[in-house]
Amino acid sequence: MRWDALFEDMEAQLASERLLGLESEISERARVELAGIEVSDRLRGAIGQKIHVTLRSGTQVSGTLSHVGSESLVLDEGRHQWLVPVTAALAYQGLGRQVRPGQSKASQRLGLASALRMLARDRAELAVHLLEAAREERTLRGVIDRVGKDHFDLAVMVPGEVRRSRNVVSVATIPFQALAALRSLRGQDF
Repeated sequence: MRWDALFEDMEAQLASERLLGLESEISERARVELAGIEVSDRLRGAIGQKIHVTLRSGTQVSGTLSHVGSESLVLDEGRHQWLVPVTAALAYQGLGRQVRPGQSKASQRLGLASALRMLARDRAELAVHLLEAAREERTLRGVIDRVGKDHFDLAVMVPGEVRRSRNVVSVATIPFQALAALRSLRGQDF
């Protein structure tokens, strides 16, 4: 009888050690898997949810996340939309634990410059929020005329006027790194 109890005790200890080993392995695999998740994967997992983005300037923009590109994201805010470069984001609030992995190769090639070229093509009137040296923000209103590799030209206009040469107050050349966000005006979509 004592031998039976001894073997049962040894089997219980072995089973307990196996369970602890399995739990440890599961925890380690979860840590390794989490280490491979990028913020863009988390953002794609939050498409359709309302999120808040704190910009490097300190400004917070909110809206329903509708698109995540390789270099920017789009938030729907009522009749307007925000285009936020991912490099301008300081923090995100409202992301769940959902993850949607990678994009197609074609989507990855469509960066911020591609989005800006589409806005230039559509002659969309925009509010362009710029980062300034003191981490403040400055806003220009206008239409994007041209887009280069790392900058764009904005025809700054009298608010509410149509893009005509006589309505252009000045042309501002804006490096991408100075861009905090773009906001559509007059209910236009990106």
